[in-house]
Amino acid sequence: MAVSYSHCLQSLRVTPRSRLFVSNVDCWRDNRIMKSYSPVSASSKKPHQDLSLEAKVETLLDSVKWDDKGLAVAIAQNVDTGAVLMQGFVNRDALATTISSQKATFYSRSRSKLWTKGETSLNFINIHDIFLDCDRDSIIYLGKPDGPTCHTGSETCYYSSVFDLLKNPQGEESNNLALTALYSLESTISQRKAEVASPQNGKPSWTKRLLLDDKLLCSKIREEADELCRTHEENEDKSRTASEMADVLYHTMVLLSLKDVKMEEVLQVLRHRFSQSGIEEKKSRATQG
Repeated sequence: MAVSYSHCLQSLRVTPRSRLFVSNVDCWRDNRIMKSYSPVSASSKKPHQDLSLEAKVETLLDSVKWDDKGLAVAIAQNVDTGAVLMQGFVNRDALATTISSQKATFYSRSRSKLWTKGETSLNFINIHDIFLDCDRDSIIYLGKPDGPTCHTGSETCYYSSVFDLLKNPQGEESNNLALTALYSLESTISQRKAEVASPQNGKPSWTKRLLLDDKLLCSKIREEADELCRTHEENEDKSRTASEMADVLYHTMVLLSLKDVKMEEVLQVLRHRFSQSGIEEKKSRATQG
């Protein structure tokens, strides 16, 4: 299967740390820009450069430790949340296609053919980076999903906790997404928000009190932010700083929930700022305003 890389990989670099990326940030990060590139033809103005780039990709593909069937494990991970979205298998052509198209592509062992995640559902995983592990026998597709990854409609394919199943072997399969501490907290706050509309029995939790009282919530955010700054001004130990930052984070996440803003959206904004200086970013905000 012939794959052309030159429409987007004109700055392809392979580092000793097994990281594959494109330094042309706009092309790598924005699929809309990438679509403006035309396929490489025989009349290309830089045939020698193109051949050199394709040779680099081929060399990288040669370095992967494919199994006896020519496959390697590929794990798709959300570039913003870090959530593990799914696992599949790739062969040489699948990885080459992913590099070229910037869409997570796998190899179907049952159908013996390549398939791109989202080709039916349109829930593509848009690739931002690709990593090889230290042994070069497994791959991470770091990308941004267009929608739910699992065919069940779940955000990820990992929602069955082994410990939950062991506690209740006869019970229904749990729908407990594999979440880090930050997203577990966000999930809990979201649950408390949903419960606010229901009749209250007994004393409400602190989270519910914050959700119901805007003045209290905003005063706590200001209070905790000030206490965080004091840990620096008064040279307190780092454990105190971590504790105060946890308070700031928790209270601001309650506010985000009220505004229907997810942490993923906040992290996405931060990621978009990585490629520009703080001065440029502030200028862009002034222009947008």
